[in-house]
Amino acid sequence: FLETTAYFCMKPKMGEKEVSPHSFFGIWHEFSSDFKDFWKKENKLILQERVKEAEEVCRQKKGKSLYNIRPKHDSGIVSKICSNT
Repeated sequence: FLETTAYFCMKPKMGEKEVSPHSFFGIWHEFSSDFKDFWKKENKLILQERVKEAEEVCRQKKGKSLYNIRPKHDSGIVSKICSNT
């Protein structure tokens, strides 16, 4: 524990000789809670961006036809009958 507090440069509070586990883990708990909240928010934003990108790709693919439609040529019987009248 003492090595960990020294690594993080924790100093004892006024009137205390050593850093107490209560003060160290109180600060650590606040940090980890904030980190978890920011992590969740960031992941949510990344997920929303990916969903938007996927929707855009889907829209682009829907816009492109998988086959070509050619105009109908007037070469059938009905067109010959209609053109004679």
